[in-house]
Order: sequence, then C-alpha cells, then structure tokens
Amino acid sequence: MRIVFVGPPGAGKGTQAAKLIADYRLVHLSTGDMLRAARDAKTEIGLKAEGYMAAGQLVPDEVIVEVIGQRLREDDCRQGYLLDGFPRTIAQAEALDALLAQAGTPLDLVLEIRVAEDELFRRLAGRGRADDSEEVIRQRLVAYRNQTEPLLAYYSRSGLLKTVDGLGTVEEIYQRIQKVLGEVQ
Repeated sequence: MRIVFVGPPGAGKGTQAAKLIADYRLVHLSTGDMLRAARDAKTEIGLKAEGYMAAGQLVPDEVIVEVIGQRLREDDCRQGYLLDGFPRTIAQAEALDALLAQAGTPLDLVLEIRVAEDELFRRLAGRGRADDSEEVIRQRLVAYRNQTEPLLAYYSRSGLLKTVDGLGTVEEIYQRIQKVLGEVQ
C-alpha cells in the first residue's frame, strides 16, 4: 500500500505510524529523514538541500520532490510505504501526483487522523517539550490549518481521503485505521 498520513500536530500520527509500519511492513518515509540521508550520502540533490538546511531556510518544493522521487525508486518502497510529513501543500501534492503517475504507482490512500483543536492543544501542552509553549502550539495549529488542511479537499475530490477519529485509546484509533485499510485493500 502507498499511503500519505495527514493530521495536525498532536493527532497521534507518530504513534499510529509506528504500528502501521510494523504490522503492514511499510517503509516509513519522513521528509526530514530523507533530506538528511541524501545530504549524508552527498548526492547531488542532497548537497543542494544541505545548502538550504545549513542556512536555516526551507528546502524548496522542487528539491524535496526530487529527493522523494529518488527514495521512492528504491527497492524497499515497492512493497509499500507511508509518507509522513509530505505533502504539506497543494503544490507538493500535485508534484507528488505527477511523480507517481509517471512511475505508474499512484497512491492507494490518504489517511487523516482528525482531532478537535481543543484536544490537540491539551495533548501538545501536556507533552512538556520546550517547543510546546502556548504561543508555539497556536502557531503550529494555524500553520497546519492554512497550509495542510486544503489538502483534505484536494484528496477528497480524488476519492483517496479517508478520515478516522483520533479520540480514544491508541488501540481504539488503530482499530479504526485497520478497518479503513481493510476497505481499501
């Protein structure tokens, strides 16, 4: 299965991704990990990304898409993968769709974990991380709403979007995800 995982900070994506990867033998693809691996391997595109990262700048979409394209062509991705943290914008989603269409490997599912904002705030504030101050949490949630939420309509139009309720125990949420995967397979 080829899956994109979508959800706001604090929705539990990391916890659920770990379970999915183990149970469904998916490759976990995090854009941050891919950028660092390309940089460490000193590939041409990795060195290009390193220039932006070293300057504290966002890596442009075309560089990220190229890194992802290279990674998706690796053998371990043939059995399926879980894209986590990408795409974040409509432009990135369109670039990913074009890349996958060219390879003949379209997405199977875009899985959203939905949690009410007051619950997200409670979860994030309760983690006790230094970067989880009230103001930072609000900024992260606003950024998600502005940049990533439009993806929901984009993927809904293509019929790929499935939403699961992110409230409940880890196991209850995972059972909902498994039900959705069963309907897609």
